[in-house]
Amino acid sequence: MSSKQDFYELLGVSKTASPEEIKKAYRKLAIKYHPDKNPGNKESEEKFKDISHAYEVLTDVQKRSLYDQIGHEAFTSRGTNGPGRGGFEYHDPYDIFSQFFGNAGAGGGSIFEEFFSGGAGRRSASGERDGADLRFDIEIDFEEAVYGADRKIKIPRLETCDSCGGSGSEQGTGKSTCSKCRGTGHISMSQGFFSIRQTCPSCHGAGQIIQNPCRKCGSEGRMRVEKILKIHIPPGVDTGSRLRVSGEGESGVRGGQSGDLYVVIHVKQHEVFQRDGLDIICELPIDFVTASLGGLVEAPTITGKTKLKIPEGTQNGSVLRLKGKGMPSLRSGQRGDQHIKIFVEVPTNLTREQKDILTQFKTIHDTAKNQPLIDSFFSKAKRFFTGGEEA
Repeated sequence: MSSKQDFYELLGVSKTASPEEIKKAYRKLAIKYHPDKNPGNKESEEKFKDISHAYEVLTDVQKRSLYDQIGHEAFTSRGTNGPGRGGFEYHDPYDIFSQFFGNAGAGGGSIFEEFFSGGAGRRSASGERDGADLRFDIEIDFEEAVYGADRKIKIPRLETCDSCGGSGSEQGTGKSTCSKCRGTGHISMSQGFFSIRQTCPSCHGAGQIIQNPCRKCGSEGRMRVEKILKIHIPPGVDTGSRLRVSGEGESGVRGGQSGDLYVVIHVKQHEVFQRDGLDIICELPIDFVTASLGGLVEAPTITGKTKLKIPEGTQNGSVLRLKGKGMPSLRSGQRGDQHIKIFVEVPTNLTREQKDILTQFKTIHDTAKNQPLIDSFFSKAKRFFTGGEEA
């Protein structure tokens, strides 16, 4: 899918919409955004695909229930069979369109052509049809998101049959002209002043009938295979980033163009670093002596350790910046910053000697008046310390 917009919002219906309301909404939007009505408009084509997928899910009782419970994550495994990770095969939106309108625009054939005898459909006279787009979800490490990576993935998809070469016929055999449409791929019916042309139900628009179907693919011209692909994940990707691999979707039918593969990225959580846009955040614990006196400490960065100067009197929660130590931008490659959040750790299990030293320090410290935060707090809250009870 090209977006993760809510399915109900896509169709413009409420979450309690009836099947009839969903069908009515789909009919209106599918005609509005159909590629045949918007030739060359890629945005309309993507919208048409999204609308079709939303309709497919919301008109299936089980899929709709699963979507209401889990959302888009329920459909990240193949065939929309439930939650999980792996590839997801989009069903052909033109087939959904065809089924809805009763073969008008079958496999991309134009409903506008069928109803008004004009325009050009996506299915050619030879039955040519483009292949479906595919989606594959992949999980990568945080470091791979920073530096990029090359990964091999296994994609189940339909490819051109290696036995018949996509023709759907046994080798050495041919096809005969469809007797119902006489090779045109369409049949025409006249109703009063109107002439309606529809895709031939016998040859499905091909104009020819396969005499001896290929035994390997059963006349489909395509076979289900598992394809291993090597993909490059660029530096700077984040969860939700989508990589388009042109032509690596399902093969087309009868010479149609192959679909595209969309690889959706999921980045694992890191045990030390967190991401905020192009910045990296790291929480660094230091002892209270270093926080009081200042000093140099070692801090981790995604490129290795570095020396970090702790200013004298650093407070718990203070944030120090390491410029250029963040994530690279996908577009420019320019790196963000790393922010070190200081966590001052109070020691535990003190020895008697340590306790005595701290007691002496407190005695001296109480007269020094060098804790402005404490002084400011009690100055503001002093009226709440009168007339109360001991806890």
